[in-house]
Amino acid sequence: MTTGPTPVDDDPGPVVRPYAVTHGRARPVAGRFDLISLIKTTQQSHDQLHGLAPEHLSILTLCRRIMSVAEVSACLDLPLGTVRVLLGDLVVHRLIEVREPAPRPITHDNRTLEDVLNGLRAL
Repeated sequence: MTTGPTPVDDDPGPVVRPYAVTHGRARPVAGRFDLISLIKTTQQSHDQLHGLAPEHLSILTLCRRIMSVAEVSACLDLPLGTVRVLLGDLVVHRLIEVREPAPRPITHDNRTLEDVLNGLRAL
């Protein structure tokens, strides 16, 4: 009775490493892509899709409905950095729209700062 090699793990994970998906790039060529930035696929022609990687096409399919960058990363089971690089590619080709979160207004509430300072002094 001969037995083959014993599998180390039932789920070997992704076959292609993230750096291979992005061709070694670590930063997107366009865009910032906060975790809560919203992504939506634009109208595209068949010609625009020619030459895109399967991961790009998966993003376009997912983002037919608005999704956050974090959701895209989770659905594709890819690291956030990899997804950001892929999204940057799609922005350059005008295949997605990105809605960045609105920055929080900076307020200078002296009363709050005084309360914090008084609390620290009380320690």
